[in-house]
Amino acid sequence: MEIENFIPAKYFCEVYKVDASFVDSLKEYGLITIVVYEEIEYIEKEKLNELEKMIRLHYDLNINMEGIEAVSHLLNKIDTLQQEINALKSRL
Repeated sequence: MEIENFIPAKYFCEVYKVDASFVDSLKEYGLITIVVYEEIEYIEKEKLNELEKMIRLHYDLNINMEGIEAVSHLLNKIDTLQQEINALKSRL
């Protein structure tokens, strides 16, 4: 594990002004993966865009965890379908 690819979860909460319980809930719902290294919880830096979307859904639009899970699943499905479309276009 290369630690420079991760950000401490506590620091993430401070910067984005979210409760640690929000991050814990995302973890419980399987929406994010928390890596523990030397007793400190870390979040992958490459997942920050997804996390920002989840923060906006929850805090700006008041969507609960179940809703965030559904929206996240649908957005991932859209991304997958878009990649398939692009692959098919490139084959033509």
